[in-house]
Amino acid sequence: MNTVTSAGSLRSGPPIRVGLIGHGLSGAYFHGPLLEAAEPFRIVLVATARPESLRRRRDAPRCVGGDPICACSSDDVDLVVIASPNDSHYRLGRAALEAGKHVVIDKPFALSTAEAGELIALARSRGLLLSVFQNRRLDGDFLALKRVLRDEELGELLLFESRWDRFKRDLTPGWRYGPGPGAGLLWDLGPHLIDQALQLFGTPDRWTADLGVQRAAVDDYFEMTLWYGRMRCILSASTSVAGARPRFAAHGTLGSYVTVGVDPYEAALRRGEQPRDPAFRSRPGRDTDRNRRRTCPGNDCIDRVGAWSPGVDDAPAPDQVLFFAIRYTFKISSTRSGSTGLVRCRSNPAIRALSLSSACPQPVRAIM
Repeated sequence: MNTVTSAGSLRSGPPIRVGLIGHGLSGAYFHGPLLEAAEPFRIVLVATARPESLRRRRDAPRCVGGDPICACSSDDVDLVVIASPNDSHYRLGRAALEAGKHVVIDKPFALSTAEAGELIALARSRGLLLSVFQNRRLDGDFLALKRVLRDEELGELLLFESRWDRFKRDLTPGWRYGPGPGAGLLWDLGPHLIDQALQLFGTPDRWTADLGVQRAAVDDYFEMTLWYGRMRCILSASTSVAGARPRFAAHGTLGSYVTVGVDPYEAALRRGEQPRDPAFRSRPGRDTDRNRRRTCPGNDCIDRVGAWSPGVDDAPAPDQVLFFAIRYTFKISSTRSGSTGLVRCRSNPAIRALSLSSACPQPVRAIM
């Protein structure tokens, strides 16, 4: 559902006034700094129960406390960005659209295809812009992988593995790992892995999922298998893996491509680095942030090892990150003239991802 527009087309004109709902990890370290890095956007208010956290914000937005509906309906807001707990996405997205606001919703877009369909229909009927935040489509390792697959360096792909492992000694209940709708690892990391698979390969022929409740009240482990003809795609995540497994591993008839580690821009944002810094995201990652490529064009195999950090290997150049906020949102030039215009909701990827996520019963194995 991400719609890309050029940075230059949004640099002029009055600011796009943003109401940000939620100022935890996603709001404070992702949406906040990325919106501030793009000139058209100005965060004017934040709905958060932690007003002290607003010291991070450049434009000194006002705090509306724990009243997200106020952010949805405020007269001085053009765009509402929803970075609140998963079970509130549909309710707040609907409230914002009904108030005539353009909307960006953090993943997961909604908790069912029915809810997602209602939001898309409402946005279309009101002529409003609606998008979902899928930042991992622009991760350096993912873009490097896309290039390898596009160039068919591996021949026919037979096995693809995408894993996102963490080690958490103690799982704090919170809304992510406590009982309730939208909780659990599948709802947390699943949207990233499923969306990337759909971007690469489209809708699978069929799939299976294994969800495990090992140390939390909800699933803290999952592994999915997606069938694409004779190719198998494995998506997996765990909270109990201290040793790094490959983030991506692609195996084909002519070789393999393996990456370890994640794009360092998340760590940079957590450290407080600014996307406008020319060196942002171009700094080398950890020693584990490498790729290994073994191709076998003949009887002998060739090994190559290198970093995939931007400016070093296949990943995007640092200047692309400067307007990351624009790339993850949408064309919103209509807000400058006061008219709403016609929205083009590219909904199919989000709906397909929701179909895979929401159909998984917990904690049993599902086959479809």
